[in-house]
Amino acid sequence: MTEASTLDDPLAEARRLVELAERSGMKVRLLGGLAFHAQVPTWLAEVERPRRDIDLATRSRDRREVTSLLVGCGYTPDRRYNALHGHKQLYFVDARTGRPVDILVDRLEMCHRFEFGDRLGLDPLTLPLADLLLSKLQIVRINRKDLLDILILLRERELGSDDAGRISVTRITSLTSADWGWWRTVTGNLERLVDFATTELRPHELDTGSPARHDQGEQLRAIRVAIEQAPKSIGWRLRARLGDRAPWYEEPEEIGHGAE
Repeated sequence: MTEASTLDDPLAEARRLVELAERSGMKVRLLGGLAFHAQVPTWLAEVERPRRDIDLATRSRDRREVTSLLVGCGYTPDRRYNALHGHKQLYFVDARTGRPVDILVDRLEMCHRFEFGDRLGLDPLTLPLADLLLSKLQIVRINRKDLLDILILLRERELGSDDAGRISVTRITSLTSADWGWWRTVTGNLERLVDFATTELRPHELDTGSPARHDQGEQLRAIRVAIEQAPKSIGWRLRARLGDRAPWYEEPEEIGHGAE
């Protein structure tokens, strides 16, 4: 059965897909840059960004049903890509607007990897806040847009020890204390963020029309302190001896698409 026509606004369309999936017992959540907008919808600079793509996350157990849902909603699957890579990622295109939809399955694998399949119920719309933050902090060659996404989340959401509407520092340190590569990339990006916020951030770029709920500089420092104070695994300590003399991250694979 075909659902209502896709919506022009990508955030509204993403919300619609998440809600349709939820009503059918599937777990689908938003990630990527659009997820940061969903968490801070009053972010004025984000509203002005041109955006066409939708990035979603789901569980392997829901993969077939999610595929059927998107096809019923008017999306064309890239059948060859999905046959080859569907165990970890699915790709669709909105037949009406040409807007692409990427769906990660169970985990994010870019410069670093983390599992999210059992965490998709922690937020009603997006990946949990800590996972959103980690999805950006794991990028070795981080760009300005990624830095702004991180800073707006730290400006508007509090840190905590759990995922109950907060950025779970425990979730962050669970990765940075077990894997030296994660530690190396995340701490490097935290330093980059402090420098960026001090010397490069423009006054309007984090404007939400309201005063900041939190000082992003203090939030960055708190995360760094928690990372440094958390006990490290034996594997972390062994890898730390090698340091930067060997690669500590993966180069993200670029795979072309051609929906058919």
